Amino acid sequence: MKAGIHVETRIADRPDSRSHHPGRPGPATSPRRNKAARSGVEPRVTIRVKHLYAVSPTRAFGAWLDPQVAGRWLFATASQPMADVEIDGRAGGSFCFVERRAGETARYMGEYVEIIPDRRLVFTLSMAPHPDAITRVTVAIAPVAKGCMLELTHENIPRPHAAYVEGRWTGILYGLGVTLDSAAATIHHDQE
Repeated sequence: MKAGIHVETRIADRPDSRSHHPGRPGPATSPRRNKAARSGVEPRVTIRVKHLYAVSPTRAFGAWLDPQVAGRWLFATASQPMADVEIDGRAGGSFCFVERRAGETARYMGEYVEIIPDRRLVFTLSMAPHPDAITRVTVAIAPVAKGCMLELTHENIPRPHAAYVEGRWTGILYGLGVTLDSAAATIHHDQE
């Protein structure tokens, strides 16, 4: 089964389509947008990324909570695994992934809000140096004929960062597939 990726971005705060033009009646902006503009709050978006894996839901889910496995793909890049990974994989538990590159350190931190083994994982996410910018990620895993479908939903992303975050999750989920495939090849090779 070949893995597939589907990406969808949803705008959580759309401007009113009845924008005011000189000579036309109508509000200048929607009440929600006007309130956000007055308060200086940046509009937020939600993105969804789906990926099909040729492994069981148990294997796909386990890769999120196993520090040894997660450090190879979660927030990592193909050339740079995480330098340090701490995971307390229970509801109310936390995680911290530390990346060191070119003398710089980045930390990805959060708390697990909900854990339903093999089906659903919900966590908050923030990144140093902006630990107060907290977003929410939901990972839903469903069995399919020859593997599982993983749908990741990331909420509360500042609109200017949506394309970057969407691309990053697409790459991260691709990395999960590579990690799962390499683990399957290792297991298969060891059994021969």
